Amino acid sequence: MSTTPRVVIIGAGIVGANLADELTGRGWHRVTVLDQGPLPLTGGSTSHAPGLVYQTNASKTMTEFAAYTVDKLLGLDVDGAWCFNQVGGLEVATTPERLADLHRKQGWALSWGVPAEVVDPARCAELHPLLDKEKVLGGLHTPTDGLAKASRAVVALAARAESRGAVFRGSTRVTDVLQQGGRVTGVRTDAGDEIPADIVVSCAGFWGRAVGELVGMKVPLLPLAHQYARTSQLPELVGRNDELIEARLPILRHQDHDLYYREHNDCLGIGTYAHRPMPARLSDLPEVDSLSEQAMPSMLPFTEEDFAPSWEHSRALLPALRDAKVETGFNGVFSFTPDNGPLLGESPDVAGFWIAEAVWVTHSAGVAKAVAQLLVDGRSEVELHGCDVNRFDELQTTDAYVDETAQRNFVEIYDVLHPLQPKLSPRELKVSPFYARQQELGAFFLEAHTWERPHWYEANARLVKELPPEWQPPSRDAWSSMFHSPIAAAEAWKTRTAVAMYDMTPLKRIEVSGPGATEFLQRLTTGKMDKSVGSVTYTLLLDRAGGIRSDLTVARLGENVFQVGANGNLDVDYFRRQAPADHSVQIRDITGGTCCIGVWGPLARELVQPLADADFSHEALKYFRLRHAHLAGIPVTAMRLSYVGELGWELYTSAEYGRRLWDVLWEAGQPLGVIAAGRAAFNSLRLEKGYRAWGSDMTTEHNPYEAGLGFAVNKKKTGYVGHEAIAGLEHETPARRLACLTVDDGRSVVLGHEPVFLDGQPAGYVTSAAFGHTIGKPIAYAWLPSSAVEGTSVEIQYFGRKVRATVTAEPLVDPEMTRIRR
Repeated sequence: MSTTPRVVIIGAGIVGANLADELTGRGWHRVTVLDQGPLPLTGGSTSHAPGLVYQTNASKTMTEFAAYTVDKLLGLDVDGAWCFNQVGGLEVATTPERLADLHRKQGWALSWGVPAEVVDPARCAELHPLLDKEKVLGGLHTPTDGLAKASRAVVALAARAESRGAVFRGSTRVTDVLQQGGRVTGVRTDAGDEIPADIVVSCAGFWGRAVGELVGMKVPLLPLAHQYARTSQLPELVGRNDELIEARLPILRHQDHDLYYREHNDCLGIGTYAHRPMPARLSDLPEVDSLSEQAMPSMLPFTEEDFAPSWEHSRALLPALRDAKVETGFNGVFSFTPDNGPLLGESPDVAGFWIAEAVWVTHSAGVAKAVAQLLVDGRSEVELHGCDVNRFDELQTTDAYVDETAQRNFVEIYDVLHPLQPKLSPRELKVSPFYARQQELGAFFLEAHTWERPHWYEANARLVKELPPEWQPPSRDAWSSMFHSPIAAAEAWKTRTAVAMYDMTPLKRIEVSGPGATEFLQRLTTGKMDKSVGSVTYTLLLDRAGGIRSDLTVARLGENVFQVGANGNLDVDYFRRQAPADHSVQIRDITGGTCCIGVWGPLARELVQPLADADFSHEALKYFRLRHAHLAGIPVTAMRLSYVGELGWELYTSAEYGRRLWDVLWEAGQPLGVIAAGRAAFNSLRLEKGYRAWGSDMTTEHNPYEAGLGFAVNKKKTGYVGHEAIAGLEHETPARRLACLTVDDGRSVVLGHEPVFLDGQPAGYVTSAAFGHTIGKPIAYAWLPSSAVEGTSVEIQYFGRKVRATVTAEPLVDPEMTRIRR
């Protein structure tokens, strides 16, 4: 009798079929795939998907998903008919801004291992003869991109999964997900039968929201219609293709006008995002009971007036369309999310209920592989923090937030967006108690995870003129100067030479308490947790393979109470899942009820000590220790930490005291020249100290020794998650490591994700970067082979040009830590 879990997959489209294939390929044979529509074309997005697979993405994870999809579908066919036609991809630029962006994208491709090159107009026309080369300035050619025949791939995948034991049932709607004791036990269908299951995975596409409701899970996606049309026959395409081949020209994207194109034998398919967002309500969609090619739930009536501008732009770019007409069209429904990422993961409340939603054909096989690895192996080899459905706070799963942000993402899908570009709306959703004071100081706010975060303060503009010559920042290029100000240099200067106040409130704070709290944290982290009350420990969460799940700052407030400085909602979710069933540990997100001011600089003690009723001397409150105290009567927890490399404390208090704490510190600091400083200076200072940022500099794909965080692993400790995987690694030389680079010309600032060349070949990529105001040089951290030792010369590709840099010993500032420990 088989011992593999019983799995029910809801949805037989490209994601569900891929998942069934991936699970059965790993030996899980008891897999049942259900779909409310008839097989194989069930009426979802897969049934009408145009099938464009562009691999290049700013996200390494999404690129790897797409690359795996290409490789997998290339190996599939149905009776000799292709499932992937590798015609290549071509993105064209009609503006200088877009051409520059194509160079940036080519850098991403090199960083993630996808072949791509930026070509001139003549080569664009050679690759795609329908183009008017006079209209384009260049293009990005990716030869391994192509067309997925999603409906055919589903047939091939289902057949292979069925040959291994999977069962596919069409015209079967799941009406309930059965559960007992907080765990799924099966599903009930509209036929009245119950199918037992240990795991249920919703791959229902834009119906995912409704399926999630069956277990009370908020699935933050919005179905939106997207226009797709086919032209009449084009003489230029007659005789080039046949019904089997369908296309030989590369898929084409004209992103300056939100358009893409692909061949359909002797006509052209045109997709556009240039129209107004058109949310689709599930109740308004055609019933699946009466499916036909003309009436599918995912194919809504074509609105010609919305397509008219796109048709004119298409005729301008492609002269062959000037005598053609639109033959057919429809508004196809796809899923959009608050951040345009897919939604993967297990329900936080119902064990065994998983989702894989908001996944397009482009990433389908890669996503299915990752989910199968999560289910079978307990971890994905590809890092998933930007895809996990539990990454969102509660606010971000509300209908109002999802509807607005998903529609905005639809509008911006082909826009050139800066890495720091904030949402325009909704804003001011989360603000610290200091927000009004920050506004008075002219804070320039950027938004991150719904928090308003000051990046610099206009009140400090006067200080730029006072900067010593060695602190004067060089001018920047237009791209790196976006969402930046030279005021950041002045704020860094004051932090290094006087004292500054930083708003640290948006950082996630978790309270772990109860009689089992110490043992709980001891089991999950790499550090020693059973220290004395008042200790603070920098430590890591690892997964079972030794990958870095998160980095934490754990403060022992009491015998059974810890405050954990974490990286986001995924850490809260992980702690809650790991908490023992006997309720000996309580997990509480306390971020919203607390606030924090980082007071740092050589004059920090002169500011804080006169206000305090306790001794803040180095001897009384050492580095990585905390104490409870009062500042001008305000109760605070002062932690002797410094993420900027200067003397000071993180001062925590409850939110109702926040503004008073700010005012007290601000007033007392005036004789010392105190300033408020923002995230731009903060990022520069932390890189000068070599402090890593989880999610950017390291993820589950990296172990502590590769990331330069071996010091956070307690060598005497055993038994924690990931211990066996990293045991003994310290004495081995990692094949790769996170390296510190300084830019040789002293002025070229890169922003992240750029490829790094070693001996003329792509060898790694930039993670974090900033101008180092203290050292007067740009800094970049990058993953490189371990052979790139200190002094090695490398090149960073930035918008098509090579910037020379040197691997440098870290930290760049105060390696003896004398500035912090005084």
